[in-house]
Order: sequence, then C-alpha cells, then structure tokens
Amino acid sequence: MTQPLKVRKPFIAIIGAGQVGATAAQRILEKGLSDVVLFDVVEGMPQGKALDLMEAAPIEGHDKRIIGTNSYEDIRGAEIVVVTAGLPRKPGMSREDLLGMNAKIIRDVCANVKKFAPASKLIIVTNPLDIMTHLAQKVTGFPKSRVFGMAGVLDAARMRFFIAERLEATPKDVEAVVLGGHGDLMVPVSSHSLVKGQPVHKLIPQEELAKIEQRTRDGGAEVMALLKTGSAFYAPASSVCEMVQAILKNERKVLPVCAYLEGEYGLKGLYFGVTAELGSEGIGRIVEMPLAQSEKKALMTSADKVKKGVQELEALFSKMNP
Repeated sequence: MTQPLKVRKPFIAIIGAGQVGATAAQRILEKGLSDVVLFDVVEGMPQGKALDLMEAAPIEGHDKRIIGTNSYEDIRGAEIVVVTAGLPRKPGMSREDLLGMNAKIIRDVCANVKKFAPASKLIIVTNPLDIMTHLAQKVTGFPKSRVFGMAGVLDAARMRFFIAERLEATPKDVEAVVLGGHGDLMVPVSSHSLVKGQPVHKLIPQEELAKIEQRTRDGGAEVMALLKTGSAFYAPASSVCEMVQAILKNERKVLPVCAYLEGEYGLKGLYFGVTAELGSEGIGRIVEMPLAQSEKKALMTSADKVKKGVQELEALFSKMNP
C-alpha cells in the first residue's frame, strides 16, 4: 500500500487553495524553496490541487512536496503561514466592502494558526489587506515583527511593468516603490522610481507618469474588469513567493510590505504599507524614505483611511461580542 506523502521541515502552510493560494504553492515548489501544506475548508479541493502539482514535479524537475488538507492539525510546525482565505472582491466592490465578511474568516483562521503554528511568520494576503493584517496580529498575539501583509510587492510590480511597457524596457530593470494602504489611496512614489539607475521623471512626462500612477492604483480592478469573474492571482502569487524566499533565505531584502509602525512617517500603532527589511525573523528595520511634499500628504490621507477601517473593524466586533 502506498504510504501517504509527508512534508519535511521547514515547510510553508498556505491557508486557502483558491487561485492565489494554489498558484503561490506552485511558485514556491517550482523555485525549490520549500515543501508546502495547502489547506482549505472545501473537501477534496486542496488534495486535488496538491496531487496535480506533485504530478508536475517530474517534468518541472524539483524535489519538493505538497499535501492538501482540510485539517488545521496538518499545519503544525509551519515556518511560514500564508493566508489567502477569504471572499474575493467582485466588480464594483471596494476592498472595504469585504471587511465584515472576511474579518470573520480571518479571525477563525488565525485562531487555528495560533494553536497549531505558534512560532510561524504570518503573511496576510486577504483583503482589505491592512485591516486584516491588524486583525491577524490581534487574534494571534504574535510579535508584530512576525505578522505582516503582502501588498506593496504586488503594487510595485504593477507599477514597474507599466513603466517598462511605456519605455519598452525590461521589467526587471525598473525599480518602483508603492507605499500606503492597499487600495484606492495607495501612494506610488515616482520620486524613487528608476530605470537602470535613471530617474523615471526624466524619462516620462509628468502627465503620463500621473496616468501610470493612477493605473497602478487601479491595477487590481483593471484585471478584474477584464476577467469578468474572479480577480488577479498570477502576480499576487509571485509577490507572495518573493516574500517567502526573502524569509527562508534570510535575504534581509528591502521590500514594500504591510508592517506595524511605531513612529515611522509620524505614524504609530498602525499596520501600513512601507519599505522594510524581510529576513528569517520576519520584519526587521523599517526603511523610511525621503518623500516629496505631495507624496507625504498622500501618505497621510491613505493612513487616515486605514485608521478609519481599523475603527470600523473594532466597532463591528464590539457589536458581535457585547
């Protein structure tokens, strides 16, 4: 009788076997980063996707393993837990519209992460991202350096592609930074955008650059409108994978992530999109960037919206738990 496949430590647990979760698992496996446990509440789905991915392993040439499960028990001992579980955003729906629905899901997921993987680093992908990251830390009680969100890597990747497309450049030669909340008020920082070391504002007229910035803010909605059903998953999965690699390889790589602020940019007690070092211990040093006055103003506006979302979250749960 065939013995059941077992993952080896250190391994990654992914909560949610939908498009983002399953594709993130594929990226992690095929880059040879780690074994993966893929969890979902839907019976058979994570098991089927895991089997499909294992059957691709001989062709892809990696030796990593993945198992699918409906039991949180199987995430016990995970090095990193990536949470993609939640309801997807639909056309016409803002990330904040998802607040009540996804907050209940994240609360349940994180209670189980706390129980079965208490030493893990926790990457939140579920929207509304900044608010769900705040909730995840509250529920788990993990050190704030071990709870963070994936948003800025994705937003910056979109901006990098849009700049590369405009200049007919190679996307990997483009550097870009996007700060702030993951939503309509994110802050593309064009003053720090470079193409092979050259400032983008010297290569692209300001009015065109402004359009690229707005397209970056609308990046998720643009994909969603084209798909008609569902939302982006290839680029989000790649963004998760870059963060996972930085942690597993202790790269201390400076990436735009949703991290807890304790005075940086004049903000305190808030999960918010900033650049930070990411390594084996999770979030290291927050790298505060010099900003143009207009960028500072936009960042504060974005922070106010995230603060309002956190207040709405707390009010929601106070009603549910009087």
